[in-house]
Amino acid sequence: MKSIRYIAALTLAIGVLSCDKKQDTTPATEENVATTTNISKAAVEIAPENIDSTSFKIEGMTCQMGCANTIQTKLESLEGVSKAVVSFDEGNAKITFDKTVQNTASLKKTVNEIADGKLYKAL
Repeated sequence: MKSIRYIAALTLAIGVLSCDKKQDTTPATEENVATTTNISKAAVEIAPENIDSTSFKIEGMTCQMGCANTIQTKLESLEGVSKAVVSFDEGNAKITFDKTVQNTASLKKTVNEIADGKLYKAL
């Protein structure tokens, strides 16, 4: 009986966590990503002389909803990040941040450490 419950729970978890490109074919734009993720974050005030931005490729994403939005939410939650846009279609992240708090290496490290480093690779 326990094994049946275990298999049912595992099947449900896989179904919830797995991504399929067919699930969302809407091109990712800053407007629809913000709308679909329902992220409301107050804009981070950065002194003009400290504003920096970066972009980098991300390998391992399989969809916008489960992968790209997860990465975007994680990046936006970091101290010093004022904006992050992660696009599954383009396979990249574009981030605006305070260079006195963050740098490109720390942002890539954050992406690489999601899910214990087993899913995504920031290049």
